[in-house]
Amino acid sequence: MSSKKRMAAVALTIAALSLGSIAVASAHDKGARGAAHSENRAADKAAHDARHAAKEALVATTIGVDAATIKTRLAAGETLAAIAGAKKDALIAALVASKSTEIDARVTAGTMTPAQATEKKANLTAHVTAKVNAVGGKGEGHKGPKGPKAPKAPRS
Repeated sequence: MSSKKRMAAVALTIAALSLGSIAVASAHDKGARGAAHSENRAADKAAHDARHAAKEALVATTIGVDAATIKTRLAAGETLAAIAGAKKDALIAALVASKSTEIDARVTAGTMTPAQATEKKANLTAHVTAKVNAVGGKGEGHKGPKGPKAPKAPRS
């Protein structure tokens, strides 16, 4: 084999090995980022679940009805206001105080500006009151009630 051909073969081999190691390192980085993303999602879900459980406990404690009964009655179409009865105002005050504390914590953590916090707190009582008076249950979530399904198109 001529020296030019050997040099070309060596150069190609070096290039192939370099590209292969870059691809492996890149794949490893993507795997590490994917794992970190999964861990962040799991942590976010755990924090969300903890906040939800704390809110459920606050509602149950404030109105003196266990969480399972509240869920059943909400699913049947009752409002939190109806379930709370005479304790409706105390429930609204407790939920406003809880949300206000959460907003303050976000300001302290730096995830919300003081101006944003002031804006959120300005409508907080009205927002909580509307939620307490709203009919919840099956088919309704943060996006509102689900509408009827559209008919399917005929198959051709």
